[in-house]
Amino acid sequence: MDKMKLLSEDQKREVERQLSVIRRGIAEIIPEDVLEKKISTSVISGKPLRVKLGLDPSAPDIHIGHTVVLHKLRQFQDLGHEVQLIIGDFTGRIGDPTGKSETRKQLTEDDVKRNAATYEKQLYKILDPKRTKLHFNSKWLGKMNFQDVLELSAKVTVARMVERDDFSKRYSNNQPIHLHEFFYPLMQGYDSVSLESDIEIGGTDQTFNILMGRTLQGAYGFKDSQVAVFLPLLEGLDGVQKMSKSLGNYIGIDESPNEIFGKTMSIPDDLMLKYFELSTSITNEELLRLKEGLKEGDVHPRDAKIQLAKLFVRMYHGEQEGEQAEQHFITVFQKGSLPEHIAEMYVRKDLLEEGRITISKLLVTLGFATSNSEAKRSVIQGAVKINESKLINPNDRVKIQSGDIIQAGKRKFAKIVVGKQ
Repeated sequence: MDKMKLLSEDQKREVERQLSVIRRGIAEIIPEDVLEKKISTSVISGKPLRVKLGLDPSAPDIHIGHTVVLHKLRQFQDLGHEVQLIIGDFTGRIGDPTGKSETRKQLTEDDVKRNAATYEKQLYKILDPKRTKLHFNSKWLGKMNFQDVLELSAKVTVARMVERDDFSKRYSNNQPIHLHEFFYPLMQGYDSVSLESDIEIGGTDQTFNILMGRTLQGAYGFKDSQVAVFLPLLEGLDGVQKMSKSLGNYIGIDESPNEIFGKTMSIPDDLMLKYFELSTSITNEELLRLKEGLKEGDVHPRDAKIQLAKLFVRMYHGEQEGEQAEQHFITVFQKGSLPEHIAEMYVRKDLLEEGRITISKLLVTLGFATSNSEAKRSVIQGAVKINESKLINPNDRVKIQSGDIIQAGKRKFAKIVVGKQ
């Protein structure tokens, strides 16, 4: 029987309200009619839906791109549903082969536990702990015997596995595919069987893995397999590539308030609304007003970007830090002066020769560059100053002393303290 026919008018409005929130910023829902059916059943029964997100704990530092799915989960929580958050401590030992041209290095159990602990700390900056059930999939995957594994693997054909784009490319290019890699999507799908998930969400790059959950639930006799909700991938600060730490085009949620604010101000104007829609919790009504204001010229793009930057800092560091980061940005970038508060950073005496040090070594020592080559590029690009004097030659040995102000780029400042530290 059609669930919608059983609903009162108030219940129908509630279903439509929930669907409107869930559809915001979505790339695809498979199948959408089943989602409506599940929402209707939940509204009638008062029983929350179980919404699953699996995380492979191989990269524990969360950036704004990662938060897209987390904000969608929070929307489900605000609608009264329950989040099943799966830390893949078992699947993480294999590693998701998605988008990889070669077999991934397996993580050790200690690696996985360390990364999982970092994830837990960061996730609750967005999710409501009271509506989040945290699971480690070793609880069920670690207990499977070989007979269980054979039964699981019999649910899917090799042809289906090789349909997967990255496997297909590696097979065509005569690159090795190890048998254990086939088990990653099987194990992720089996998580949905074990937890009886109603919905699974993820980025569009997870299409194969998430649809495997639907396949396996059907193979194990579920009446209504989980709905797959796919979210678009968020471009990074370059406006082209997916946000990624390896590409350096990211905003990390654990970065300093000034760093978050400054990076946000460099987002391309044409991507700003996408960031608001996918990575903040502003309401649909607020988003619509912002879109209309920008379109009509009532809102300047710079002012909207400042609003976004403050919002990010408030979300991850607090209200006061948001105000301070805005003031820092105005002082440093709009007025061109040094910030009022500059952190002191130590340089050991034994690193100096007659009070001098190469510029590249100094930048690496301060953590302003990860390598000598990166430091040299910064100098050549004119991004490095000492006491507001620009440095030109990356091979120069500069004399430094306590109290000197080092600047690298637009957001990194340090007051030198020479001593034992």
